[in-house]
Amino acid sequence: MTTLHAGIVQQPAWADKTRSLEESARGIRALAAKGVQLVLLQELHATQYFCQTEDTAIFDLAEPLDGPTTQYLAALARELDVVIVGSIFERRAPGLYHNTAVVLDRQKGLIGHYRKMHIPDDPGFYEKFYFTPGDSAAQGGPGFAPIETSVGRLGVLVCWDQWYPEAARLMAMAGAELLLYPTAIGWDTRDETEEQRRQQDAWTVIQRAHAVANGLPVMVANRVGHEADPSAQSEGIEFWGASFIAGPQGEFLAQADGQPTTLDTRIDLSRSEDIRRIWPYLRDRRIDDYAHLTRRYID
Repeated sequence: MTTLHAGIVQQPAWADKTRSLEESARGIRALAAKGVQLVLLQELHATQYFCQTEDTAIFDLAEPLDGPTTQYLAALARELDVVIVGSIFERRAPGLYHNTAVVLDRQKGLIGHYRKMHIPDDPGFYEKFYFTPGDSAAQGGPGFAPIETSVGRLGVLVCWDQWYPEAARLMAMAGAELLLYPTAIGWDTRDETEEQRRQQDAWTVIQRAHAVANGLPVMVANRVGHEADPSAQSEGIEFWGASFIAGPQGEFLAQADGQPTTLDTRIDLSRSEDIRRIWPYLRDRRIDDYAHLTRRYID
């Protein structure tokens, strides 16, 4: 496949999983009706972003890898004959939970998953309380491995992973044809407008840079809407949306604003080969001098 019709659902979410999933389904159906073959949903789209506070009762929201949310999305993928990349709060075992992306491939159902590797712990984003980092490397495979699908090899990463060039590079080196980032990011409403703009610009630039540095298209799905802080310690988070699809030179192919929407575009996957021929970053990497990258810091 050289041309991929890809789309993104950008939506608010509610505490009620049924309502949130129905909203996701509406977007998926709208995109499928346009001929979209691959649909990316945002991080934790079945619930509100519960990591604003630490609450052990929240663990009741978690599901097995092949639980109700995955099964719901798998049924949609079969019905609409599309590939869907969704997101779940995974209960792997008692006391062991992950922030997990699931890949549903047309009639095949669940064919792969990726457990978020980089876990933040910041005011309003207390994810380390809820999520264990992914450990696929410990299971005998690379920590960052593309998922082979009927529409190509997908380098699926999740939110905080998007700030790390190492993650994108390792996916590219393992043969990913496309980088995908389901995301939940927004502003602290108390920040000044200029600071909010700097944060959003940095978020956009870093992911477009992954496209450039690796010669790969990038898809980013972010949520929208204000979600209150259950602890009332802050004014909550205003999720800024701005989902986008970029080509292998970082060029915007489709871009959303801050409102609920869907967006889609056709991606020429063959351009990666052309771009890498004139900007051969993989060829010119000095792998003989990169050993220190495995250190925390060079003192």
